[in-house]
Amino acid sequence: MSMSEVDKIRLSAESAIERSRDRRRPIGTKSVALRRQHLYKKLGRMLIAGGVLLLGAAIFGALIQPLGFTGLLALFVLLIGVAVLFGKWPPFPEPRQADLPKTDLKQLAGRTEIWLEAQRPALPAPARQLIDGIGVQLDLLAPQLQTLDPATPAAANIRKLVGEDLPELVAGYQRIPAGLRTEAHAGRTPDETLVGGLKMLESEIGNAARSLAAGELDKLATRERYLQLKYQGLDGDDGTGRQD
Repeated sequence: MSMSEVDKIRLSAESAIERSRDRRRPIGTKSVALRRQHLYKKLGRMLIAGGVLLLGAAIFGALIQPLGFTGLLALFVLLIGVAVLFGKWPPFPEPRQADLPKTDLKQLAGRTEIWLEAQRPALPAPARQLIDGIGVQLDLLAPQLQTLDPATPAAANIRKLVGEDLPELVAGYQRIPAGLRTEAHAGRTPDETLVGGLKMLESEIGNAARSLAAGELDKLATRERYLQLKYQGLDGDDGTGRQD
């Protein structure tokens, strides 16, 4: 085996390891929160099922006959089976591109982050860096989506931006054969078009997050001003109404 072949195998293995690391690495905190929530639910089901088995074994041993060594062994095997079953089921519901536009607005940021994490390893290095930046912007946007009315135009715009435009840009790039992604078409390569589109979307998502946050800040300032006027007015009334 020539040295060049050894190098090719080594580089291929390193590339596979790097892709595996990228696939596991989250791009935002909201995707981590959704996965953690799913894990806690599975642990809860596991504990409930294990508790039911232990309670049933205790009742059987108290009312019918002691379990004995064989019964305890069977109980131990059943507990292991429950742990394995609920450790694997139900699997985490990985989002599909077609599902993102219909995702509950409160989970849109997190579900989009999870979808992007799965696509990230197939993208060129500059695009992967931008995907990380988009994860940061989605984290900024997520708190605003918890209270945003889904029927408002702002919600519809964000759903289109995050749930449709962003996934379609990434998926459209991946539909192009790998050998053609660095060839220029209409003056730009698909790699350059992808990077340019991701930069624009990162900026747009950040602007949307700041715009929604500014609205909340305006409401807070209005409320503060209202309270100042209200209680300052009460203080004034107390002062003018007081007699020596």
